Parts: sequence; C-alpha cells; structure tokens
Amino acid sequence: MVKITFMGAGSTVFAKNVLGDCMLSPVLEESEIALYDIDPVRLDDSKRMLEAINKNNGGKATIHAYLGVENRKDALRGANYVVNAIQVGLYEPCTVTDFEVPKKYGLRQTIADTLGIGGIFRALRTIPVLQDFVRDMEEVCPDAWFLNYTNPMAMLTGYMQRFTSVKTVGLCHSVQVCAPKLLEGLGMEYKDTYQTRIAGINHQAWLLEIRDENGVDLYPEIKRRALARTEKHGDMVRYEIMKRFGYYVTESSEHSAEYTPWFIKDKYPELIERFNIPLDEYPRRCVKHNEKWKTLREELTNNDRLNHERSNEYACRIMEAMETNVPYKIGGNVLNTGLITNLPSNACVEVPCMVDSSGVLPTVVGDLPEQCAALNRTNINVQLLTIEAACTLKKDYIYQAALMDPHTQSELSIDDTVALCDDLIKAHEGWLPEYT
Repeated sequence: MVKITFMGAGSTVFAKNVLGDCMLSPVLEESEIALYDIDPVRLDDSKRMLEAINKNNGGKATIHAYLGVENRKDALRGANYVVNAIQVGLYEPCTVTDFEVPKKYGLRQTIADTLGIGGIFRALRTIPVLQDFVRDMEEVCPDAWFLNYTNPMAMLTGYMQRFTSVKTVGLCHSVQVCAPKLLEGLGMEYKDTYQTRIAGINHQAWLLEIRDENGVDLYPEIKRRALARTEKHGDMVRYEIMKRFGYYVTESSEHSAEYTPWFIKDKYPELIERFNIPLDEYPRRCVKHNEKWKTLREELTNNDRLNHERSNEYACRIMEAMETNVPYKIGGNVLNTGLITNLPSNACVEVPCMVDSSGVLPTVVGDLPEQCAALNRTNINVQLLTIEAACTLKKDYIYQAALMDPHTQSELSIDDTVALCDDLIKAHEGWLPEYT
C-alpha cells in the first residue's frame, strides 16, 4: 500500500486538491493518507473533509491525522511520498511583519513570498523546519520523495537538493497556467495540442516557444496583440518584460513587479498607476481568504455528500507515474546539473522533466537567451545567499542577500538595508534561530 504524508494538512483547500486527486486515482485510491499539522482545528477540518470525499468514493483510502511535533515522526514513518505545504508563521504574525517593517523604510511589496526582503525572511524561518523534517525522514522514510509546494520555492527546494539526502522536486502552478492565461488575456484560443517549452527559475521561467498544432510560431501575433492592448489590466508588468526581454515569464505581474528594480519605486510613484501594480496584494488576499473560509469551512467540513473533481496539480500525476512506470511530463524545480548551461550549477532551476518509476528525470535545455539568463541570475544571487545564511547562521549572508535583491537595492542604501534586516531579525524573534 502506498503511503502519502501531507505536511501542513491544515491547508484544507489545497489538501482537497492534492489528496482528493489521489483518492480518485485508480492507482492511488487505496493509499494510506497521513495528515500532519500543528493546528488541531485546521487538522480536524481537513480530516473530516477528506473522510467525506473518501466515503463518497467507496472508502478505499485509509486516513489518519497526526497533531504536533511529538507525532511528526509517526506521520512520516514508512511514507512513499511527502507533500509539503507548510507556511511557517502564517499570515499573522509573520507575513504581517514581512510587510509592515519594510514599510518603515519606504520599501513596499506586493506578495513577498518568493524574493525580496519578504521572501528572504520567509525562507529563513522555513528552512529550520525543513531541517527537522529531514532528520525524521532520513530515519523513518529515507526513500520517500519530497514534493515541495511551499514558497520561496527555489530557496527551499534548492536547500533540500544541495544539503540533504532527501529526494526532492519543487512544484508550482505557474507552469501549467502560463500559456493558457497568456492567450486568454489576448483573446486567442489555447489548445492542449499546442507545443510549448518553458525553462528558467521558479516564478521567472520563460515561455521560450509556443507553436500551434501546425508548427506555426504564435509569438509574433502574441506580441502584436500585447502592444495593441491599451486598457488597464492585470498583466502589464509581464507584457513590459516580454517587450524588453523578448519572452513571457511564468509568474503573474504582481509577483514579477517585485523581482526586478523597475516597477515599484518610491521616487517614481506614477509607475504604480502606469503598470497597475497592486501593492500589499498578499495581505489583502489573506484577509479575504480568512473571511471566505468562514463560509467555505461549513461547505467543506460538514457536507456528507462532498465530492471532488480532479485538479491540474502535478502531485497525484507524479505519484501515478512513479507507481506505474507510465511517463508523465511536468515542469519541475530541480538542481541545475548542467541543465541550463548559462545559469549557476548550484541554482535550483525550473525545466521540463519526465517522471516514471526511475524518479524525476529533468531535460537538458542548454543556454537560455542571454538576456533571460541575465535577469534570472539577479534573482539566483539572492536565493543562493539566503541558503548560505540559513546553513551558516551568519547575519552577513542575510545582509548580502538583501543587498543583492533587485527591488531592495533599487530603493534602499546599504546602511538602511542592513538596519532593515536587523529590525526584521528582532521582529521575528522566536521564529528564527540565533544568528551571529
């Protein structure tokens, strides 16, 4: 029997997508499902929801819940697959801190979960928890695959791949939706028969190629329509990056705005209006989500007739491919073992991968267009220095990561950047290990 352990099972909606998919899979429907969380209420919510789906699908899976650090090892024991969806520090207090402290220095953010000062500190408080997971996994499920969905993706996945023995792949929704959303916004039809090629780094991978079923390159028409789209819309930053760098990036404009030095600038406030940039977007989403959950909770956790339709998440399909040896193609975050030849070898890159019983088999991309690699490297600098900080517990690496961040360095002086880092270290007391 396959055992699937879900870390951060209090992420109820996401647990429904991933584990609901598994319970509908002929390959995985009889799995043992272990739910792990440190929040008893959210853990119970997810368990009741999944039990209802399981019952309405014939009750073939076995579901157990494990609460708290003292039960974590039992949750992991004998697992074949470990899905990671934790958020250390949640919206309150940690995400609020990541936004409010930088504002005192005039540094504004949109999402703050992948790069920038918010992404750095999210990684610094998450990697120590992953270190605890790794110690348990190496003891009780050393052969398990770790499927990481938690941000900052490249930092966390890169840490796991470089500094642990745990087999790890990072998974993100942005690859699946990149081309369909691009064409939808331009009034163009997308078909599953279209050929696409995407590679780069997480949240800044490049749509290198998009062709229709007859092999016709769609980029000329995409660029023509993008230039002609003059009304305000939610993808203006990505259009601008495509205009200047030649290719469309995978992650949304609100994300992309804070991965570069050009869009969120206190000196040029008109850019916020021009590119329709939603500052403080993630806190707003969190507040709306928390409010919506009051209604959604009842629907998901107290509905005896609850069912599920398979999502487009990769996790279930990866497990199916590994169990059956029937290959499946994904966009995966993996260590750059010569895959993208003009990016650093210690970077975590996002490339096409084939999955079968041998594991995750990434494809060699070769060189990215040099301008695309150049922009990726500005983000990789921050990722690698943040990992160094987490591994060495040296403050200097935190400072250096922030100093190399494109958005932070475009707004703050060296002294202010260092002072901001010190303030955030102090504000996150209890959530970070001791740094020297």
